[in-house]
Amino acid sequence: MTQTKTAPMVGEDELRAAVETANIPILLMVLVQLTGDVTWLDEPYAPSRTIGMDDNDDGGLSAELQHEIRAAAADAIVTWSRDGKIALESPNEDLLVRMLGVSMGEPIPAESGPRIAASLRTALNPEDSRYVPIETPCAYQVLIVGAGFSGVAMAARLAEAEVPFLVLEKAEDVGGVWWSNRYPGAGVDTPSYLYSLSFAPHPWKHYYAGRTEVQEYIRTIVDDRDLSPHIRLGAEVEQATFDEENSRWVVRVRDAQNHVYEVQSDILVSGVGLFNPPVIPDLPGLSDFAGDVFHTAEWPGTVDISGKRVGVVGNGASAMQTVPSIAPETESVTVFQRSPQWIAPFPKFKKEIPEPIALLLREVPLYRAWFRERQGWIFGDRSYPAIHKDADWPHPERSLNRQNDSHRRFFERYLRDKLNGRDDLIAKCLPGFPPFAKRMLLDNGWFDSLRRKNVTLETSGIAEVLPTGVVTTAGKKYELDTLVFATGFGATRFISTFDVIGRNGVTLRDAWDDDDARAYLGLTVPGFPNFFMLYGPNINGGGGSVLGHLEAQIHYIIELLRKMTAAGIGAVDIKDEVYDEYNRTVSDKHENLIYTHPGVNTYYRNSRGRVVVQNAFNNAQYWQLTRNPRLSDFVTISGADDTNEAEAS
Repeated sequence: MTQTKTAPMVGEDELRAAVETANIPILLMVLVQLTGDVTWLDEPYAPSRTIGMDDNDDGGLSAELQHEIRAAAADAIVTWSRDGKIALESPNEDLLVRMLGVSMGEPIPAESGPRIAASLRTALNPEDSRYVPIETPCAYQVLIVGAGFSGVAMAARLAEAEVPFLVLEKAEDVGGVWWSNRYPGAGVDTPSYLYSLSFAPHPWKHYYAGRTEVQEYIRTIVDDRDLSPHIRLGAEVEQATFDEENSRWVVRVRDAQNHVYEVQSDILVSGVGLFNPPVIPDLPGLSDFAGDVFHTAEWPGTVDISGKRVGVVGNGASAMQTVPSIAPETESVTVFQRSPQWIAPFPKFKKEIPEPIALLLREVPLYRAWFRERQGWIFGDRSYPAIHKDADWPHPERSLNRQNDSHRRFFERYLRDKLNGRDDLIAKCLPGFPPFAKRMLLDNGWFDSLRRKNVTLETSGIAEVLPTGVVTTAGKKYELDTLVFATGFGATRFISTFDVIGRNGVTLRDAWDDDDARAYLGLTVPGFPNFFMLYGPNINGGGGSVLGHLEAQIHYIIELLRKMTAAGIGAVDIKDEVYDEYNRTVSDKHENLIYTHPGVNTYYRNSRGRVVVQNAFNNAQYWQLTRNPRLSDFVTISGADDTNEAEAS
C-alpha cells in the first residue's frame, strides 16, 4: 500500500457532501484505486455507455446502486484524507485500460495504456513529473519565439531541466492567441480541465473557460514558475539564420521602440502556433468602406457596435462565438456564409463548475485525474474510428462508416430540432459532407441567434464592398456600418511571421514551396539544424486538446537535448530518409481519413490539396512516437567541416 503526498485541506463533512453530487463513473475509478477492490468494475456497478459529450453523471445506474457507490466512495475518500494511503497508486496498463473502458461503457484500445499510466502518475504527483536537470551547466542556449501556450510550456519544462533559455514575444504580455483574441464571446471549445497542461493543474471556474480565464492561467504559470525574467516582451522576431561555421542560430529582433538587434542561440524553438497571422480576403472596394473594418483576432477595444448594422464574414469558430454575443445589442447582423458547418450541442456553455465538484477537482487528485481521462477520451481518440473511410460504405459523400453516420444523424437531428419551423435556415445550415471533415463547432447560441429577427444568414458570396455596405454575387445589397472578418488564419503557411534561413541559404518557405509544409513529428525539417517547431505541420488533433501534443513534442525536444549532451553533440539535423518515410506514412494514413474527403473545403489542406494541418495519428499513437528520440535518426553537426552520422541510441 502506497501513500500520496497530497491530502486535502477540507473537512470530512465537506468531502461527503461533495461526493453526493459527484460523477458516478469517476467515483468508481477512485474507489478501485483507494481500496484496491476491482470488483467495483463488475456488474451490477458497471456504468452504461456514455453518449456523445455527456458526462453520464449517474452512470445509468439505479438510485440504490448510486447510493451504495457514493457511500463507499465517501468512506474511502475520507479515510484517504486522514492517512493518505492509496491501495493502487500505480495500476498496471491493462487494468488502467479496463478501468477507463468501464467508466465509459465501451472498449478502449490497449495502445492507450502507456499514455493513461503516464497521465495518472502526473495527475497524482505533479512535482514528481518535473524533468531531471540535464547537466549543470547545460551546454545549450535555447531561444523560444512566442509566449503563448507553446512557448510558456516549453520554457517551464526547460527551467525544470536547467537548460538556459530566452523567450521573445512581440506582444506586450504573454498568452499568444489568448492575449490577442479579444472578440466578444471568445473562449475555448475544449473542456477547461482538458485544455490545460498536465504538469500545471488549475482550479478552473468554468467547464469551458473564456479567453480571459485562459490568459490568466498562462500568466499564472509564468508567475508561479518565475519565468518572467526569461521572457522579453515587445520583441518581434523578423529573421533567423543558421550560422553554419559556428552551428548557431542568429536571430534578428525588432523591439517596441523599433530598434533592431541580434540574439544568438544553439537551439531555436518556434512557438508561434497555427492561428497566426489573421487573414482578410482581398475583396474589391474593401479599402473604400466608410465604417469600421477589422478581423476578429484584432477586435478594437474602443469599437462600439451597439445599434449598428454589422456584417460578419465567415461562420467558423470565431463567428460562432461572436454573433450570439453581439446580436442582442446591434440593429442587425448579417452573416456571410461560404459553406455550412456541423455543430454539436453545448449544454455546459458558460456554466460554472459547482463548488462541490470544484472541491473534488481541487482537493482529490484521483478524482481530477479520472475526470480529465474521461474527457480526454470523449473529446479525443473516441472519435478516431469515425474519421476512417469504409470503402464499402454507401453514399460516402454524406458519411464514411457506420459510426460516422451515427454522428451525422445525431447532429442533423439536433440541427432540425433547433431550427424547427425555419425550413429556410435548415436548408442553408445542413452540411452535405460527413461530420469531422471540417472543425466541429459547439452551439453557444448560434442556432438561436439565427432565428432572431435582426439576424440574416446570407449564403451568396460578397462581390463588392461599397462605402456603405456590400453587394453579393446574387446582386443583393446590404447597408452596413461595421464589417467584421471571421475568416481565420493563414494556417497552411506555417512559420510565416518570420523568415527562417537554414543551411546553404535555403529558406523554410523555399523548402516547403510556400504552403506545402511538412516536418518529422511536426517538429523538424532537414537542412535546419537544431530548429524545432511546436504545433507544426500535421499536429492539430481531430479531437481533444492540442496541448497533449505540445507536451509530447516538448518531451521529445528535452530528451533529445539530454542525449545530445551525453554524446557531446553540438547540433542535429534530421536525416532526409527519416523525414521522407515519416511524411509518406502521414500522407498514406490521410488517404484513408476524412480530411482528404473531396466534397469539402477546409483550412486543413493547402492550395494543392494535401493535408498539412491535421495529425494522422490518434493521441495514443503520437504520444508513443515522441517518447524516445533516436540520435540515429539525425546527422550530427559540430561545425562547417564536421558532419557525421550519429550513433544509434
